[in-house]
Amino acid sequence: MTAEAPIAPAVAHGRLIPVTVHFDDLDALGLLHNARYPLMVERAWTELWSEHGVRFDGDWAAAGDACNAVRELRIGYEAPVTSPGTYAVHLWLERLGTTGLTYGFRFCSADGTRTYARGSRVLVRLDATTMRPAPWSDAFRAAGRELLRPAG
Repeated sequence: MTAEAPIAPAVAHGRLIPVTVHFDDLDALGLLHNARYPLMVERAWTELWSEHGVRFDGDWAAAGDACNAVRELRIGYEAPVTSPGTYAVHLWLERLGTTGLTYGFRFCSADGTRTYARGSRVLVRLDATTMRPAPWSDAFRAAGRELLRPAG
């Protein structure tokens, strides 16, 4: 395939997190396997929040904001990734609620100018004991506000 990925505007909000596509991420046709996109988005999301001290170290009771579950995942594929190399995941928050959030993402070129896939994901913060929705911490909410996409 020789389709060009659509050109995206410069990253004006959120964060661009570098990711690496390896040869074994490609399918039999030489394309990035469709199941790898969400995996790389998850890894980028984990890296971003780890920078803010949000991580899972094996103890759900101590995990705090890292104790969350995916409620919904949507992804659309726009252009094929046809070779290994350095790419990026552009992450931002669409909505930051009391116990949930929606984040948007693009799998894109390393500089953020070409989009290969885009989507959104809804997360719910959980209480580790009850597995019921629980509020995000104040520190998480403060960091999250920095990632909110401007209205309009």
